[in-house]
Parts: sequence; C-alpha cells; structure tokens
Amino acid sequence: MVDGGDNIKEAKWESVSSMLQVGGTVIGSARCKDFRTHEGRLKAAHNLVQRDITNLCVIGGDGSLTGANLFREEWSSLLEELLQQGLIDEEATQRNSELHIVGMVGSIDNDFCGTDMTIGTDSALHRIIEVVDAIMTTAQSHQRTFVLEVMGRHCGYLALVSALACGADWVFIPEMPPEDGWEDNMCQKLSEIRSRGSRLNIIIVAEGATDRQGQHITSDFVKDLVVRRLGFDTRVTILGHVQRGGTPSAFDRILASRMGVEAVLALLEASANTPACVVSLVGNQAVRLPLMECVQMVSMFVLETDMRLSFENNLSTYRLLSFRKADSELPNVIMNVGAPAAGMNAAVRSAVRVGITEGHKMFAVNDGFEGFYKGQIKEIKWGDVGGWTGQGGSLLGTKRTLPGKHLDKIAEQMRIHNINALLVVGGFEAFESILQLYVARADYEEFCIPMCILPATISNNVPGTDLSLGADTSLNAIVETCDRIKQSASGTKRRVFIIETMGGYCGYLATVGGLAAGADTVYIYEEPFDIRDLQANVEHLTEKMKTSIQRGTGAQNCNENFTTDFIYQLYSEEGRGVFDCRKNILGHMQQGGAPSPFDRNFGTKIAAKAMQWITRTLKESYKGGRVFANSEETACLLGMRRRTLVFQPVAQLRDETDFVHRIPKEQWWLKLRPLMKILAKYKTSYDVSDSGQLEHVTRVRPKDSNTSTAI
Repeated sequence: MVDGGDNIKEAKWESVSSMLQVGGTVIGSARCKDFRTHEGRLKAAHNLVQRDITNLCVIGGDGSLTGANLFREEWSSLLEELLQQGLIDEEATQRNSELHIVGMVGSIDNDFCGTDMTIGTDSALHRIIEVVDAIMTTAQSHQRTFVLEVMGRHCGYLALVSALACGADWVFIPEMPPEDGWEDNMCQKLSEIRSRGSRLNIIIVAEGATDRQGQHITSDFVKDLVVRRLGFDTRVTILGHVQRGGTPSAFDRILASRMGVEAVLALLEASANTPACVVSLVGNQAVRLPLMECVQMVSMFVLETDMRLSFENNLSTYRLLSFRKADSELPNVIMNVGAPAAGMNAAVRSAVRVGITEGHKMFAVNDGFEGFYKGQIKEIKWGDVGGWTGQGGSLLGTKRTLPGKHLDKIAEQMRIHNINALLVVGGFEAFESILQLYVARADYEEFCIPMCILPATISNNVPGTDLSLGADTSLNAIVETCDRIKQSASGTKRRVFIIETMGGYCGYLATVGGLAAGADTVYIYEEPFDIRDLQANVEHLTEKMKTSIQRGTGAQNCNENFTTDFIYQLYSEEGRGVFDCRKNILGHMQQGGAPSPFDRNFGTKIAAKAMQWITRTLKESYKGGRVFANSEETACLLGMRRRTLVFQPVAQLRDETDFVHRIPKEQWWLKLRPLMKILAKYKTSYDVSDSGQLEHVTRVRPKDSNTSTAI
C-alpha cells in the first residue's frame, strides 16, 4: 500500500480462483517499517486516493490492526496534507473523505482478544498433531521421552491445546509459569506414568515459557533435566516454521470464508460514526467488536499475564485430566451408540478420567445397548484409557441397536452394577435411545438417574447442537480428497468432478465440505431441486468452463431419483465438447482416520463438562440413601448452540426433530448455502439476518458461555 504501483491491483473473479487450498497468502504479507512512519502513511493515503479506495479489509495480528486504526484516525489530516502539497485536488478530497476499516485476525498463535479462534490456528494445530502422532509411534517403540517445542513467544494456546489433543504428560506455557519445585513434581509424575506400564512420555514446551523468576525454560533444559534425574532416553523436536505452512484445514477455510463475508457486510454498512471493527468468532457465531477495544484488551492481558484468554477453559480441562484422585464407589457408565465417529475415544478418555477425579467409579459398555443388555460391562480405570485421544473410530465398539426392545434386560444390568448415571456418546441413535429410556422411567425406576448425550456423528444431524464430534474430521477427509482430485486434473483439459458424500438426509457434509473445497454446486435433500435446476446448473458451469476456469466440482448428498450416477451422466452428456466428467464416491473413508485437533479437543472438553454436570445432578438427586432423578432436566443432550454449550432436555428436543428423515427441523448451516452459490458465481442474495452486530469486548464472560468450542 505504501509502495503503490503494481502492488495494488483490481481483483477479479478469476484472480481468486483455485486459492482455497493454497496455504500462506497469495497476495503476500509484510511487516512494513515505512507504515510506522508518518511519511509512509502519507504515501499509502495518496495511493488509495488515486484509486478512489475508501474501504480496507486488513487481515493480520494486533500490530497490523493497530496500525490500520491509526491510519483511519489520521485519514482526514493525511488528506489535508496531500491537498496542501498539491498531490490531490479538492474533489478527490471530498470523494474520499471517509475511510472505513474492518479487520480479520490472521494469527496461528490465537493471541487476539474477542475471538475464540483466529484464522490459521486450526491449520497450525493440524501440523503439530501430525508430527506428535508420528513421534508417539517411535516413542512407544523405543520407550522414549519426547520434548516438543512449539511456537508461542507470548501466547501458549498452541502448546496447551496440542497437549490436550495428544494427552501430553506436562506442558509449559508463558501465561502460567510452573510453581517453584516444578522440576521435582514433573520428574515424579513422569516416573509414576512409566511405573504404570506406559512406554512413552510427551512434554510440550511453548517457545516463550518461563519459570516464576522469569528464567526461560528451554526444550534442551527440560531434556537434560529428565536425563539427569530419571535416566530416560529423551529426544527434542523443535517444530519451527512447519507450523505456519501447509494446506489450510477445513475449519480455517470455513472460518475465513464466513469472516470474509462478515467483513464485506461490515464495510458496506459502515458510516462516518462507525468505529473500525474486527469480525470475530464466538462459539459458532460471527460477531463484530470495536478494533481498539480488542487491541487494548490484548495489551492489558500481556501486561498482567492474565489467564482470562480464550483458552482458559482448555487449561482447567487439562488440569482435570492430569491429576488423579482416589476412586470412589459411586458407579457411572459410559458407552458409544451409533456409527463410529472420530473424537469418540477422546470423549471416553476425558469422561473416565474426569469422572475418577470427581470421585466416581467408571464402567464402560462394549458395543452400545446391544452389549449393555448382554452384560458386556466392566470397570474402566485411569490407565485403561491412556493414548486414546488420537485413536480414530470407537475403541469401546458401537452398534446402532436401540434399547426399546431390551428394557427389561438393561434395567436388570443397571441393578446388578448399581449404575447411578449414564453418559452416551453417539449420533441420532444415541438421541433416540436416551429419549426411549426417559419415556421408560414411568415403568422402570432404574432409569431414574442422570443421563447425558454427547453428540458424535459425522453427519452432524443431531438436534440441539450446531456441531457434532466427528464432523470436522470427516470434513477434512472430504476437503483433502477434493484437493487431490482437482490436482489430478491440473494440466489436462477442462474437467468436472461429481463427488458423493455421506450424510443420509442431512446435507451438512456436502454443503460445508463443498464450501471448503470450492464446489460449484451441491445437491442436498433439504433444498429440493428438479430437472430445470439441473439444466440451469449445467449451463452455468458450461459458461464458466469457456473462460480461464478449467475445473469444476459438484457434490451430491441425497436424492432418491436424481442419483450420483444420473447427475454424472447428465453432466457428461451436456458438457460434451466443453468439458469431460468424472465421478467419485468417497464412501467410508469419511468415517475413518485419526481425529482432527478440533474433534480431539471438542470431545475432551464436552466430556469433562458433562461429567461435572453429572456430579452436580447426582448430588441434587441423592435422597434417602439412593439416587432418584425423573425430571426432564436430568435427561439431557450437551450441545453447542450459537455461542454457548448448553444442556437441553431430550424431551424438549423431541419437538425440534424430524424423526422420519433423522434431522433437526432447523439447521444453522443452511444459511451458508447462498454464500457457496455466490462464490461459485451464481447471482443470488445473501441472507444478512444472521450477520454480526457491533458489540463491546467483555472481560469475563457469563459462566454458561465459558467453553470456547472453536478448540
């Protein structure tokens, strides 16, 4: 902006084609020293006025956004100075009298106040977890201790969340220097873990970690300490700039797309009295916050080393999972129901360990309710779930069997094992199962206990929650496959791919996966289409293919008659002479693979929150020497609703559910479909009813909105 010339170009439709899967920044980025000077900002203002640019969207960290706000505050005086120097005329001054600025936070450190997640953080976590997973296999083989150093000079988010995602034994972060004597405590814990049969230890160090005296804690110092005190074979891995690179994750693509739309809307609505704002993510909702309030809050946190940043809940969860207490005799049971989903094992591990920490005796059921009525129930202890966080699928086993036909046998098993609470991790079948047990309370006193569902399904079709465990991992599988498919066509003639995703009657995977992969069209059950729509889509794609665009993608989810084969054949026939067509059915690869960082941490945190709810509800329900809970509020689903994690009675969710098609009656992601069409060059209007409104930064959020689900 300071240099001007060819550095400022008009961006056209084709300019940003095929950018979604490219890491880093295609338009480049710089820490500009000149812009920190008055002369530099004067040059920048001149370059903008010459092109009649009065709206700026700035993507960067707090330094970039602070500089942009200063630029806006000086704008009038800069124009006056340019006018006096004869570089612009009076008409140009009047025409460009107002400068509007909107910021989007791009930072892998997630170190900006007012947003739960910054653009780039999730992709950095993917890089870290890929390395950690690879290291854990060699560490187990050789009985080694690994010390991993990750980025974070002032912010320990990456270190802390990575530690949660891989079940690290110890973590060092700048915001929370360890207590004096930490060396003894850490070595004692590592020794205890080895004595219980574990073959590896993982220690994660943020590059800015210090002790209480301000002395830098380096990865080499930690390694030498472990070798000297314990004699363990120890290795250091410094991840460095690997964390900044690579293809963006599905989460980052969707986040950035949503924030980009919000930024444009904010600029279009801006007036002379509107302060410069930052578009942010809180829970699952886009919000707008005054830029300088956010920057001032960041400065305040840095000065006070205050822990009330967006990852405070991660820290409390890590502490819960790190220190075990004595087991008690109050039995609770945990099980998986429905199809396997990545993140189930992380949720089970978290529930077991938090349950033990809360003083419960934990039982696990193999193979869902089928295993329950057959008596496949056994106690599960702290060490039994070691290393589960990064495992895909369901280690407990899972079945779609509903309890309705086996209530007598299930009640008998609950009596035999004296079960006092039930935690079910699963999809739509889990919801139906708890609903059946809730209804059966009238006939079976054994079901009058606290019951909670953690939604886990790649289809994301469970009522009462915006997000389900497993969906993020599945989206990444879809996006990675689409990237490879598109790459396979590079250098060939124009080609269109028809891709079939899972999801049953729920079009979440197809729609959100299509948005993240840059699909041209997505066909789903929730948005009916006919042959005229198909014809319009083919004609639209044909016209696009006559330009410089060489690849197109269509995603198909569910239609009884317009099958994937039918659409493939239609496109093949109608595109003859312009493009050829290929078909891919992604199938069960969408259910497999190691869980993404999001699913590992989402599962860990919601399970911890659920176990704490069970503890509270058990205390409230304990009367006359036994547990008795039969109110609506004691059979709940824990879900993310816009900004907050909330416990919702399954009896109330019944009215929000389409049981025939196994989907909620209202689904938030349908509002993303116009965005997907706009990005595919369709002329359509965007629903602004759910756009963010300007709010103020609050230092302490309400208790119920504490969990930052965006990892």
